[in-house]
Amino acid sequence: AGMAGAFLMEIRRGTQSALLVIRYAAAELPSAPVEVSVCADSLEVRSGGSCDAAALPAGVRLAPSSCRGLRRLRGDGLHLRVRLRCPPPAPDVVFTLKESLKPNKNYIFYCQSCGDIVVKDRKFLRVLPLPSENWSDLVEEWCCHPDPFARSTLHPQHGDCFVGDTYFLLNSGDESHVPESPKSKENTRVICKRCKTMLGETVSSDTIKYYVTEMNIQPAEGSFSPTPRSQFVQSMVAQCLLELSSAKSTFRFTIKGDNGKTYILIWLLNSDTLLVESLGSSSSHRVFTLFGDILTPSSGPVGTWNAVKVLYQPCIQCRNKELADAWENDMGVHPLKFPSETCLELLLILGLSTTSLPPSLRCMNSFQVRNSFC
Repeated sequence: AGMAGAFLMEIRRGTQSALLVIRYAAAELPSAPVEVSVCADSLEVRSGGSCDAAALPAGVRLAPSSCRGLRRLRGDGLHLRVRLRCPPPAPDVVFTLKESLKPNKNYIFYCQSCGDIVVKDRKFLRVLPLPSENWSDLVEEWCCHPDPFARSTLHPQHGDCFVGDTYFLLNSGDESHVPESPKSKENTRVICKRCKTMLGETVSSDTIKYYVTEMNIQPAEGSFSPTPRSQFVQSMVAQCLLELSSAKSTFRFTIKGDNGKTYILIWLLNSDTLLVESLGSSSSHRVFTLFGDILTPSSGPVGTWNAVKVLYQPCIQCRNKELADAWENDMGVHPLKFPSETCLELLLILGLSTTSLPPSLRCMNSFQVRNSFC
């Protein structure tokens, strides 16, 4: 039937330690004593004459003599902590949004949801980073006289691409789907012709903003390779969190919609987590049905995923309003803006990830816990 209903191992590269959870559903609790054997490269569980074993992925090696804290938690299964002989190989450097586009190369912008071509064969002469979203709010701290940038705008010229925290600014050029003279907020929304997904918004008569969660950008000489929607959204959001936390030492974020509403509060805990999980009869695998495209390893019964661990609080329907207001006025909190529909998608992804964790690992100090896959 598979190893004891599956195991989940959460590895921290920085501390070279791991939490191992051997999971039992409530109805699958063994009547006979359970014997757990931890080897350097495998796990083995014996109970009532049956024996289940699983080999650990290459690069994950345990120190069996360091096992400690074995206990059983109702609804979770067996917990124990163990040290690693050496840290698993570091993941490949996560590409940054600012490095995803290069000058003097041709690119095609596809709608991420349906694959329709939105911007065809565009070559950029300059690819430049924009200042943070709230840079103008800090001008009063820098200047002792009226804001010298009050009438200045950062609009790309033809051949320019400006890269923000969560979006690209392009010169609209000959884009036929851009409204010529938007008269209301609704008219500024840029919609995919095929699937009607919101891709971005017009900033001025000659500038358009595309959100990174809505566009799949590929070199013109390559071919379009679609990525499942849930995987793409969480990967792009994780990259935004990693870039900003690294560049600005910022670890708290508000996820805002294009309507100005705050949907989620996120607190980044760490980015050095490696998850190892057995599949097959895993109860958590069944919870992850919607994410089967993410949680299916290339081969074998055990999968590994680099993950970003976050705490989050939903803010829809006036939930956590006081906390959201406090974060709104805190200069240490960085706002991230996405289409409102994408914010709701992200909230669903967070919720489903939380329910996949053992109950004892789902909450921390009133926040909910989530592993976002890079």
